[in-house]
Amino acid sequence: MSIDSLPPLREIIERHGLMARKSLGQNFLFDLNLTAKIARQAGELQDHTVIEVGPGPGGLTRALLAQGAKVIAIERDPRCLAALEEIEQHYPGRLQVISGDALETDFAGLADGPVKIVANLPYNVGTQLLIGWLLAEPWPPFYQSLTLMFQREVAERIVARPGSDAYGRLGVLAGWRTEARITFDVPPQAFTPPPKVTSSVVHLTPRQSPLPCDAAVLGKVTQAAFGQRRKMLRQSLKPLGGEALLARIGIDPTRRAETLSIEEFVAIANAL
Repeated sequence: MSIDSLPPLREIIERHGLMARKSLGQNFLFDLNLTAKIARQAGELQDHTVIEVGPGPGGLTRALLAQGAKVIAIERDPRCLAALEEIEQHYPGRLQVISGDALETDFAGLADGPVKIVANLPYNVGTQLLIGWLLAEPWPPFYQSLTLMFQREVAERIVARPGSDAYGRLGVLAGWRTEARITFDVPPQAFTPPPKVTSSVVHLTPRQSPLPCDAAVLGKVTQAAFGQRRKMLRQSLKPLGGEALLARIGIDPTRRAETLSIEEFVAIANAL
């Protein structure tokens, strides 16, 4: 498949000597059918700005641009900048490449107008970035949606419900502030090098009016509760008030974190 007149990704990678680096959590996608499918999960992109994290050689970047988006791409690996510059020249005025670390980036200040975040996130920073976007203030946030690829295990944690094995901090925060769903899976052989696990694309849409709660406090509560998930709440939440705190809101202190609903976690945070 050809989505533009640029050379195939394999050719670009060979020409620039871009071997994926494990230390940067890199796994490159060569299949432009697949990158186009990921881009489509974000919905209408014409006249939107898309922020992409870790574009690498630009496979997903090209798909986003081909669907009409203006793209701001944040790339930590300087080896990829020359390949991205070729795409920038092919789409004049529509691709801005920022050389830097996404964990140190002020995303809210990057663009005006409607913003969507679409990314094949580096495995080693994906969860940390997502939590930052879920706890963003003010809310509703600066973005209209998040379309992100994770390891399947992480994706299942994002959409998990109370009582399931996958339910944890990510499920609480994502469920509180967004509507999250897994759109499709991507097999290991689609990547170079192939990871040892299946990946999944997750689409998250912000809730306009989530349950009222201080995001930072809820973040602290979920971190404490699931940091020792095998223990009873009276023990895991001891640094925050433990049994006395739970008694004030009528939650059994012998319960474990994975049995609590999102509403109950919000109640604990509000009690604090």
